[in-house]
Amino acid sequence: MLMTKSKTVLLSGVLWLAGCSDPSWQTKDISGLMPPLAFELTNERDQPVSEADYAGDVILLFFGFTHCPHICPTTLANLAAVSQALGEETRDDLRVLFVSVDPARDNPATLSAYTEAFGPEFIGLTGGQEDLQALTRRYRVTYGYGEKDDNGHYDVSHSNAVFVFDRDGDAQLLIREDDTNEAIVADLNRLMTH
Repeated sequence: MLMTKSKTVLLSGVLWLAGCSDPSWQTKDISGLMPPLAFELTNERDQPVSEADYAGDVILLFFGFTHCPHICPTTLANLAAVSQALGEETRDDLRVLFVSVDPARDNPATLSAYTEAFGPEFIGLTGGQEDLQALTRRYRVTYGYGEKDDNGHYDVSHSNAVFVFDRDGDAQLLIREDDTNEAIVADLNRLMTH
């Protein structure tokens, strides 16, 4: 009987180390579940950039498009409020990378005008379909294009999740639609002081 209890305790400990998330995070802990940040895209100045250009910052990665009627502006406005709540000194080490999955309409100038409304820490990125598909596959995110209407307008389906990477580029948190701004601020403050 003692042997069985010991094995159970040992197995429980191994399972805890292998997959349980840290309960002290208020948003979703994804450390060890997603690969580190890696990409090659184009920024708002029409320059090639990679994850190395943002090394040392805490990164929030969000996929969307500038013609998005609801999800993108709401999510980015919430992240702007979170950023303001962090304070200026902390905010200087935060980058919100808004990756457009609609490169046909979202050129660098369009992205720059769009992200400017949210704050200087918001940076628009895009790329060719091959680069975008590589990045979205890396983080298990999907997107797709709707049918064009008579005016050539179309919708783009995409995820509303925001991935958070620590200063070393490791995936740490997933911010979901139902996470409160207070929870996000608390987690980002904790992440940025480590």
